[in-house]
Formats: sequence, C-alpha cells, structure tokens
Amino acid sequence: MFKIVEKRKLAGNIYEMKVAAERVARAALPGQFVIVRSDESSERIPLTIADYDVEAGTVTIVIQTIGMSTQKICALEVGESLADFAGPLGRPSEFVDIPLEELRRRKYLFVAGGVGTAPVYPQVKWLHEHGVECDVIIGSKSKDLLIYTDEMSKVGKIHIATDDGSEGFKGMVTALMKELIEVEGREYDECVCIGPMIMMKFVCLTTKPWALKTTVSLNALMVDGTGMCGACRVSVGGKTLFTCVDGPEFDGHQVDFDEAMRRQAMYRSQERTAKDNHEHKCNCYGK
Repeated sequence: MFKIVEKRKLAGNIYEMKVAAERVARAALPGQFVIVRSDESSERIPLTIADYDVEAGTVTIVIQTIGMSTQKICALEVGESLADFAGPLGRPSEFVDIPLEELRRRKYLFVAGGVGTAPVYPQVKWLHEHGVECDVIIGSKSKDLLIYTDEMSKVGKIHIATDDGSEGFKGMVTALMKELIEVEGREYDECVCIGPMIMMKFVCLTTKPWALKTTVSLNALMVDGTGMCGACRVSVGGKTLFTCVDGPEFDGHQVDFDEAMRRQAMYRSQERTAKDNHEHKCNCYGK
C-alpha cells in the first residue's frame, strides 16, 4: 500500500497528490510515468510523474477526474493509501542522456496545456538544476484553470496564454509561439509539447515550417502500461509503436495524430456505461 501524504485541489476537478513511494522516487527521471490503482478492484491508470523527492521518498501525481477510476483515486484523502503505485515506467526524456556541456548550449521551448502542465514541470525543473534555462508557454481556457504557474516560474521563464484573455496573452498557445519566434525573434533548438492531443497536433503543424524539432508525450493513450494490451498503439513515421514501452515521448512531426485521437476515443462509451451503472447503484442504495 502507498500512503497519500499530501493532497490539494489545483483547479476545477484537478488534484495533486504526494505519495510515499521511496523506490519509485529514487529511480524516477523526467518523462516517465507510474501505474496507479485505488484499490484491488479498480483498473490500472497511467499517470505521468509530476515531481519526485528522493530525500522525502515521495512522488507527486496530478489527476483530473474524468471517469470512474480517476474519481475513486481523487476521493482518497491524506492518510489513506493506493493499492498499487508501479514505476517508474516508460523511457525518460531524451535530454537526460545529452552530455552536459552540449545540453547547456541548447535552447528549449516547452508548451504545456491544461493538465499537461504537471508533467512539463519535472522536465523544466531538471533542466534548471543542470544549468539550462527554458521558456515555458502555459495554456488554458481561462485563468481559473491554470495550474503550476508558481512552481514553473521558479525554474523557467513562463508565458501564459488563455483563450478568454483572463490571464496573459489572449489566444491559443500556437499564436503565442508565433509571437515569441516570428515577432520577438527568439530561437530554439527544440520544442517539447504536452497537453490535449488536438493541441499537440496543432503545435506540431506550427513548428514544422520552422524545422523546429518537436517532442510530444502521448501518455493519454495508455491503458495497461506494459505493452501487452496493445491499446496504446500509435503510428510514428509509418511504424507501429507502443506508447508505454517505446515512449511516452515521440517526434511530434512523425506522429499520426488523427489515428491517435481516434484510438483515444475508443473507450468513451464503456466509460459512460460504467458511470451510469455506478450512479444507478448509488441511487438504488439511497432508496
């Protein structure tokens, strides 16, 4: 069992949890994920690591309540425990293997959308700790849905974009990218983008004419997390790869996003059925 030592609500239906998982914290690197189960009867949920503290032996995860399984996790409180917390899994971010002297000459632009801001944070933090400063665009629909802005501002130069203009730049993250690169003349060696699938698709379409290498994380596709179920198959450069064992990060210009989005939508009907059944049971018990 893995005890929840801290919990806070970040925004809307988004929660942060620090979990006592010493072994995972000791081995974790940016870009990796864990598989979580709330109890013995729950499904496995892959969640990208949002932070880790080796000394404290804790790993931070950020969860958005979407279906029944994430609702069960978010219902747990400090002092309660998760049944499973397996990891770290997946390949770490490519930059962790770049020689430090070369890495410090590189300029990175991170683009984070919604809950995707959480897994961007450990990457920017790791680079900051190794002497690499980054620009970070954080996008959301409105100010109320922004997360991790305070944490991110301590490790990188942040630029905020909101659809309604309630905070920072008014407009999509792609428009702010053009502002930084085409208007301000900033130059980057690589763009790393994590967020909704549709956002990552359009970020890649934006960076392709600039020939700017763009890395994306497809962690949202994963189900089993071991490569056995095949649910996270994705076409990258015409080859079929598995997000959980070959990724979760890939060359965004090689990803077939339309196929990935179709695959992402495959289980929505089952999720609705599970939710309806749960609500029906609750109503019955209440009578």
